[in-house]
Amino acid sequence: MDSDSSDYYDDAPYDDDGIDVEVSDADSPTHDGSSCKVITKECLLAAQREDLQKVMDLLSLTEHHARTLLIHHRWDVDKISEVFVNKGKDRLYEEACVTVHDDGYSSLLQRSSVSTCEVCMDEVPVNKMTTMDCGHCFCNNCWTEHFLVKIREGQSRHISCMAHKCNVVCDEGKIRINVAKKDPDLAKKFDRYILESYVEDNKWVKWCPSVPHCGYAIRVEYDECCEVECACGVQFCFSCSSERHSPCSCKMLELWNQKNKDGMDWININTKKCPKCHKTVEKHGGCNLVSCICGQPFCWLCGGATGLAHTWTSIHGHTCEEERMAKAARSKSDSLRYMHNLGRFKAHKDSLKAEITLKKKLQSKISIMEARDKQTVDYSWVTNGAERLVISRRILAYSYPFAYFMFGHVFLREKMTKDERIIKQNLFEQQQQQVESHIEKLSLFLAEPFDEYPEKEFKESKMKIITLSGLMDRLCKNLYECIDNAILLDLGTTINIAPYRSKGADKAVEID
Repeated sequence: MDSDSSDYYDDAPYDDDGIDVEVSDADSPTHDGSSCKVITKECLLAAQREDLQKVMDLLSLTEHHARTLLIHHRWDVDKISEVFVNKGKDRLYEEACVTVHDDGYSSLLQRSSVSTCEVCMDEVPVNKMTTMDCGHCFCNNCWTEHFLVKIREGQSRHISCMAHKCNVVCDEGKIRINVAKKDPDLAKKFDRYILESYVEDNKWVKWCPSVPHCGYAIRVEYDECCEVECACGVQFCFSCSSERHSPCSCKMLELWNQKNKDGMDWININTKKCPKCHKTVEKHGGCNLVSCICGQPFCWLCGGATGLAHTWTSIHGHTCEEERMAKAARSKSDSLRYMHNLGRFKAHKDSLKAEITLKKKLQSKISIMEARDKQTVDYSWVTNGAERLVISRRILAYSYPFAYFMFGHVFLREKMTKDERIIKQNLFEQQQQQVESHIEKLSLFLAEPFDEYPEKEFKESKMKIITLSGLMDRLCKNLYECIDNAILLDLGTTINIAPYRSKGADKAVEID
């Protein structure tokens, strides 16, 4: 047992027997309610109709016109309301190429039994012609060919009238009727495109990135910068569909992955290109004059070609430009920072993999203990501790890419002076080190064979795990508060970081 473990128990609540009692999430200030929904293939149409009905009720429109507006505004009902209030109904319709009027425009056709199609120039019976909302009327054969081409070109979500310079969106009901007569399979594909536009064009809805794909989509209610868990168990960043990476922003993750993919940093730190033959040269020893195998001597600091005469501190006839020397120093410093953060990141990611495995093993251990006990015993403190460990370890791992870019020379360099950067970096590293120092102890205690301990040691082990679990929750929350209030608040810039949630990823629930 850890000799200084009493340090962790100062804030722990206790029951009458002296064993600390876990505070429920409902009583915790970090209590989180679910704000995202699972959309299955079966309820996709119902989810779409829910938004359609809102627009239909708001503007007294048909389903076709409401869908056209929603597709134009990427299924953002609030955006439609905003444009309607600020610009008016006419401008709202005009921008989405929607024309709304009564059926009076068809009265002219009803006066005769035939009419001339202005596309093919044939005399066609009126009952074999179709008129769109804009009033343009052509024969069904011409409309059908127009629709077939557009659908095959992937333009199903916005098929405009084929009249010259007319951008009014065609009624999807009339499209479906005409296409189904010529190509039923393509008509079904058209329906699928229209339905799936609710997911693919909607900033509030994303397909789950599971492989193989589970077939589910996730809809968030308030903010697309969040981390969610699908019904299939896959957790991901809703904004970029990558694995969860908070407190690292999506842009930082993109830059981090690219930098790791390049994999050239060790070479950049430890080698230089010969200015003559351009072969890679590694320096051995302290002298800054190096010689390539081709015989060309050059300066290690700036890479410029030189002569052979030199001292320990200078090369005869050669002086590095100050700017180039400063650039080389910054490059080396940045590379060393990168290697430090990369090493910590990889170490914690490796620990995360091991602790996910440990979490599964603990489930088996709980099953054995429950089978052994003659009375019902609550072992939720074990599963809660394992979950807290995984949540905290992931946060700690991704805090290193955040630190690398936030306090480096590239990301937000114009937003912070050197002194400001040092102050903010020190504040952040204090919180980061707090998380790092305690997470190893929680990992150690959960890995112990506490199920084999005698009763006294078992209770002590339980107390440590519960107390450390609560402490890790507070420390992670403090880390995020440091980022929000001490680092980002006064920078005058927007860095989208998924907020801290005590329970981890927001678990999506099925639509009612």
